[in-house]
Amino acid sequence: MKKNDVLTLTAHALGADMEGVCRHEGMAVFVPGMLPGETAPVRIVKEQKRFAFGRLEGKPDVPAPTRREPDCPAYPRCGGCSCRHMSYEATLDAKRQQVKDCFQRIGHIDIDVPPVLGMAEPSAYRNKTALPVGGTADAPRVGFFAPRSHALIPIDRCPNAMPPADQLCEAVLDWMRANRVAPYVEESHTGLMRHIVIRVNRQGEAMVTLVVNGASLPKEKELAAALMQRGAVSVIFNENRDKTNVILGRKFRTIAGQDTLKDVLCGLTFDLSPAAFFQVNPSQTEVLYQTALDYADITPEDTLCDVYCGAGTITLMMARHCKTALGIEIVPQAIDNARQNAQRNGITNTDFRVGAAEEVLPRLVDEGLRPDVIVVDPPRKGLDEKVIHAMAKAAPRRIVYVSCNVATQARDAALLQEAGYRLEKVQPVDMFAWTSGVENVGLFVKE
Repeated sequence: MKKNDVLTLTAHALGADMEGVCRHEGMAVFVPGMLPGETAPVRIVKEQKRFAFGRLEGKPDVPAPTRREPDCPAYPRCGGCSCRHMSYEATLDAKRQQVKDCFQRIGHIDIDVPPVLGMAEPSAYRNKTALPVGGTADAPRVGFFAPRSHALIPIDRCPNAMPPADQLCEAVLDWMRANRVAPYVEESHTGLMRHIVIRVNRQGEAMVTLVVNGASLPKEKELAAALMQRGAVSVIFNENRDKTNVILGRKFRTIAGQDTLKDVLCGLTFDLSPAAFFQVNPSQTEVLYQTALDYADITPEDTLCDVYCGAGTITLMMARHCKTALGIEIVPQAIDNARQNAQRNGITNTDFRVGAAEEVLPRLVDEGLRPDVIVVDPPRKGLDEKVIHAMAKAAPRRIVYVSCNVATQARDAALLQEAGYRLEKVQPVDMFAWTSGVENVGLFVKE
């Protein structure tokens, strides 16, 4: 087998990115768009020592029962979704199997995995959309970058975006055409409009952040008025003149409307600045956090520690059920937001500390911190071993582990079990419909 060979292959499983897994002469071949049981011609596009990547060169002989016609004309070119060619139920089944496989293969733990908690209506769920701008001043376009490239795939609408995101993008493009505003060109670092970032709350109100390679825009008040007519309550100018892939620059100013966008999550009110982190799927975030709260089984006399607390969403939600709650987070701005959110919601039994979890938690435990429950929601790389050792020394009766990367969660589960904590149960939640991503909550109980 070599590059550009066209082989007839049969998929027998799905990989971690929802690609079909085939075998040829004992070697795995990963083919996006193939489903288990399907046989189709596949062109080899890249070969490694132990596996290869292929591309479908035609339709399967017999489509799998779970195959469906994608409902987005940009799929799969835009790269935002990986499984719109499958039924939604099939994506949930695949994610459930992914969780089970990770715990067995990486953590060597055989755990019963319940069905993934999916969405009743898996569309229009993203409350934040960041779209690069391309094209020309006469014909500007917005879209997404194709996978592993900076080739812009234009889109007119995104079925995952909460309305009125598409209409707001259309208003910006209309204004660009009317005023011949040039899109940003990365190679030459020329042009003005770089990105349109839209955040929508559950009331349908929107904050539009215009990311600009300059200090001003022509007729920006006119643009702001057009956006306000289509549902924006906040129009923000963001200056980003750096030669970088980072979307937002450091300078913000309000062109029209409010400086922040108000939203509600888990019964708490949050004021969101343009750069603030907030979960992108609010309805499923409530499902995820309620699962974590149920697993924590907090009593009114308990002390809680929330490690990697971000802007304090979990800390504040659980603080209403316990005696005191402590949040730890490395990003100073997030801690500022957490303290403001506590004050805004009248929550007075919280404390927040700035610093790396692997430094702050061991120090606090050495100083005598002994929480009854610890919640961790780490980044994709999972837990630092210093955090695991500190948690074991603190000896809480329960550890609730919220993860966006089941592979590292499974690795950490084995280390936690060695440290005296048994994995009692898990619950996956579908936060990112039509992608391969799955969130998983695990409950560890002290032996």
